[in-house]
Amino acid sequence: MRTHIALSLLFGASAVFAGTSPLWLTHGEHRFTVSSSESANVVATLTHAPQVPPPIDRKKPAHVVVDIEVKEVVAPIAGDTTYTFWTFGGRVPGQFIRVREGDTVELHLKNAPENKMPHNIDLHAVTGPGGGAPRTFTAPGHQTELTFEALRAGLYVYHCAAAPVGMHIANGMYGLILVEPPEGLPKVDREFYVMQGDFYTAGGYHEKGLQAFDMQKAIDEKPTYVLFNGAEGSLTGPNALHAKVGERVRFFVGNGGPNMVSSFHLIGAIFDRVYREGGTSTETNVQTTLIPAGGAAIVETTMRVPGEYAMVDHSIFRAFNKGAVGTLVVDGDAAPNIYSTQTKDSLWLGSPSAMAPKPSKHDGDAMSSGARVFASTCAACHQQQGQGVARAYPPLAGSDFLMADKDRSIGIVLGGVQGRVSVNGQTYDSAMPPHGHLGDEDIANVLTFARNSWGNSGAPVTADEVASKRASGTPVVKVAQ
Repeated sequence: MRTHIALSLLFGASAVFAGTSPLWLTHGEHRFTVSSSESANVVATLTHAPQVPPPIDRKKPAHVVVDIEVKEVVAPIAGDTTYTFWTFGGRVPGQFIRVREGDTVELHLKNAPENKMPHNIDLHAVTGPGGGAPRTFTAPGHQTELTFEALRAGLYVYHCAAAPVGMHIANGMYGLILVEPPEGLPKVDREFYVMQGDFYTAGGYHEKGLQAFDMQKAIDEKPTYVLFNGAEGSLTGPNALHAKVGERVRFFVGNGGPNMVSSFHLIGAIFDRVYREGGTSTETNVQTTLIPAGGAAIVETTMRVPGEYAMVDHSIFRAFNKGAVGTLVVDGDAAPNIYSTQTKDSLWLGSPSAMAPKPSKHDGDAMSSGARVFASTCAACHQQQGQGVARAYPPLAGSDFLMADKDRSIGIVLGGVQGRVSVNGQTYDSAMPPHGHLGDEDIANVLTFARNSWGNSGAPVTADEVASKRASGTPVVKVAQ
């Protein structure tokens, strides 16, 4: 039974009809339709990132029902930092929707009763004013219904467009809807769902506790975080993606914004095929693809060499200083004909020059020699006075971590370090690469310099100590504090 109720809207604004039945509003006549019962051919399978619903094997269009519930939740954004996210489905990004070109989509948007804000949904796959937003304005404790035909194949963003629009998007209200072409997409071995977004917290990067949204930072386009799938670490460590050598992998990549353009890159891989901006035109052999805010792309690559591949926004400070990093772990047999399995490391002192005398290990004492090594190798991150960079690179000046364990410091310079490091009560999560290419005396001198500068005072490090540590093996130091 379907009842039609024509309403004259006094102020021309969207109204909400109380009750338990699904509601939708059509402009023009300002008509609500209340549906007490509804049958559908297909109920859509929705998935949370990074999972993707299975490919559609239907040969004909269908009537597809999509149910999405808006939830306002407090969840971690990075480490001990939490944030109040506004979400489609309880997580960021929203659930992945997969339909076929020609399908009629019946979308039910439900706003959880405990929510504080009204919400709606603008789907870029919709042909019609507002992309569905004017038809789905939904107050807490209510649900609305929108029906549309998926006319064009492609990968499209959907997002909340309730005022203030930028704030709703910045709080995580975005996701992807794939409209497959009638013949479907070419078969691949694995598919993943990745979506980038920029976040604006009142506190600084990694500042602990529940953080509020900062409107001024958003207006100034100065994000605190730029993240994949709504949280730092969402695609690294135990959350890393996995594939095997020989498999063809497809990434459905979106950019919710609200401000930043993504330079999506998989370090060590070349995209065999890119569906540019989520459309049907393709490019081949692409290194990095641009994804605008409110846009998407489909990228594919065949994994030929095992190992860990970092996916990043190649606006690179966003990756290493704002969180836009993920990992794809590829298992399988080595391919030495494609990528060498061994590394040769030998000393290189530079080309001979009449302007520069040959270096001598007897040239100056340990402190002056160490100062030169520090200036050329270490100062870019730790800064000239050893003060480091707040929330990015730990200080060496007055460092309790540096001075606590001389042997550990030698190991870190030789093999690098990974993990969260606590220095003077502050936590840092930036990895340090190995510097084993430096000679034993250079490493000894630079550590002696650091351990006796900027207020530090400690025993010198000798070249023999470095040589002994090198001989015992120099794996990456993994710190858990």
